[in-house]
Amino acid sequence: MREKQPDIKKALSLIEAAKDEINFTLTLNLNDKSANTIVRNIYESFRMLGQALLTAKGKEIPDHISHINELIRIKIETLKPLNLLDNYRRLRHNINYYAYKSNIADAKDIINFAKLCFEPLYKEVKRKIESNSYEKL
Repeated sequence: MREKQPDIKKALSLIEAAKDEINFTLTLNLNDKSANTIVRNIYESFRMLGQALLTAKGKEIPDHISHINELIRIKIETLKPLNLLDNYRRLRHNINYYAYKSNIADAKDIINFAKLCFEPLYKEVKRKIESNSYEKL
C-alpha cells in the first residue's frame, strides 16, 4: 500500500466510469461469445467502486482483493450478499489468467447480481465520498 493525497475528484470520476461501464455492459447480448466480456466488465465496474473509496482515503493499493474488501465492508442492505463479489473476483481471475471460458450461467448470475446490487452500492459509495464519511468504513 502506498499513501497518497486523498483525491476526491478522481474517486468521483472512477465511480462515474464504473456506472457508465456497467450500463453499457448490461446492454450487450448474452451468448457464449459475450459471456467472458460481460463477466469481466461487470466485475471491473464493482472493483472500480472499491478503488474509488481507497482513492478518496488517499491509499493506492494495486491488488483487487483490497478494492473488493472495501465494498464488502460497507453496511448496506442488498438483495444478495456483497461477499459474492469475492467469488466474481476469482471468476474474473480464472478468465484472465487461466483461460477459463465462462458460460451463459456464469454471466446470468453476475448480471442478476449487478441488477440487484450495483445501484445501491454505487449510491452509498458516492454518498460516502461526497460527504467525506469514507473514513468510517
